[in-house]
Amino acid sequence: MIHVLAILTALPGKRVEVLEAFQANVPAVHAEDGCIEYTAVVDVEGADPAFGPDTFVVVEKWASMDAFKAHAASAHMAAYGEKVKHLMAERAVHVLNPA
Repeated sequence: MIHVLAILTALPGKRVEVLEAFQANVPAVHAEDGCIEYTAVVDVEGADPAFGPDTFVVVEKWASMDAFKAHAASAHMAAYGEKVKHLMAERAVHVLNPA
């Protein structure tokens, strides 16, 4: 199993719009072979340190690196990327093994 943390920062004030597109894509991702977990999380109010009001983190677990690669190459992820690319400021994806 692998873990993925995707730290996504929208343009100022655009996080809600990006999250709406993200949530619309979640059922397709959950249906993928090898998807164990795929969810978006945001800062707890008052948390310090915090990512900030324009950032959310996607917490993912995949059965294998091959499953993750297939996910990244899927048509629905390409469509999601096209839908939100004009709303995004920054993106960092970390692929990790359990320690």
